[in-house]
Amino acid sequence: MASYKNTQIVRWAVIVASFIIVALILWNTYDFFQKFKNEERAKMQILAGAYERFNTFDLNADFSLETNIIGFNSNIPMIITDEKDSITDWSNLDTLKIKKKNYLKKQLSIMKGQNEPIMVSHKRGNAQQFIYYRDSDLLTKLKYYPVALILILFLFASVIYLFFKSNKVADQNKLWTGMAKETAHQIGTPLSSLLGWIELLRLENTDENTVQEIEKDVQRLNIIAERFSKIGSVPVLQQNNIVKATQDAFNYLEARSSRQVEFQFKSVHYEIFCFLNLQLFSWVIENLVKNAIDAMEGKGKIMLSISENDKQVFIKIADNGKGIPKNLQKKIFSPGFTTKKRGWGLGLSLAKRIIEDYHKGKIVVLKSEVKKGTTFLISLNK
Repeated sequence: MASYKNTQIVRWAVIVASFIIVALILWNTYDFFQKFKNEERAKMQILAGAYERFNTFDLNADFSLETNIIGFNSNIPMIITDEKDSITDWSNLDTLKIKKKNYLKKQLSIMKGQNEPIMVSHKRGNAQQFIYYRDSDLLTKLKYYPVALILILFLFASVIYLFFKSNKVADQNKLWTGMAKETAHQIGTPLSSLLGWIELLRLENTDENTVQEIEKDVQRLNIIAERFSKIGSVPVLQQNNIVKATQDAFNYLEARSSRQVEFQFKSVHYEIFCFLNLQLFSWVIENLVKNAIDAMEGKGKIMLSISENDKQVFIKIADNGKGIPKNLQKKIFSPGFTTKKRGWGLGLSLAKRIIEDYHKGKIVVLKSEVKKGTTFLISLNK
């Protein structure tokens, strides 16, 4: 118990530390972005000062420094307009797209949305110019870096969640497997006693039909115990007549069900051979038939048919019960899912595992309509 608590503490410590690290990276990125943006603003203000010097109209002045300052801006896209918002100059924009209609106007609109313009005054006259600019490509990439980081964080958190969930599921599976094997072991002791009591009943000349029925139920308990003992281990498959195996399971439930339930069994042949584990396969048939009886609320018709082609055998189990809504048809094989007031929701998930994992077959809801019934289809390789 202490070890489990320590493991949980370590897990949560790792998660919290990871989030703190990512949060610090995001904060530093944001801080760097703001500083870089302020630096670009300062560069553009220096550039505006250089343009103002050009507007002095002093032909004898030395403009070499201003020329260098203006030429030094090679990465910040900018547009210069007059007081009437007409574009007079631009730089660092796509030279190919410049020829397209309204390209400059669209860029000007983007720049107005990103940064406040910088005014350029004339020393002579009252005319003014405005420098508009947008973030450089490097700053734009830096802007989207936190988004990429958040996506990485999300993926990282998803991986951690799936890892912990898979561990939890594995622990649960071990628990269920242990409980199943322990149940099988516990059932074994009273079964041995019951077999002895059956022999005593025969010695007491009890009606043989009664003794045989009790014996069938004891054998049934023995089969259940063997099924539970096989959970968690790879079952042995042997070549068996699937028609007989299916009919035996079907007939067993028919003899112990209400007379208001009509059972119909149909097969194209009496013998069709497949590799099966008889005990687990019969468990699947029984689960499906029991579900059908529950869906009909103890009154209706169950039809089981077996057909084949060159490579596969098909088993259809149909009922005229309440049916399964479309939005639930994909969930019914999930462990723990049930629409019944009583039950663990394990029958169909076990059936799916037995058919698909152990027998390499397929089990699906072939069709289902609310208030009309459901048909399950099992397909197995011959």
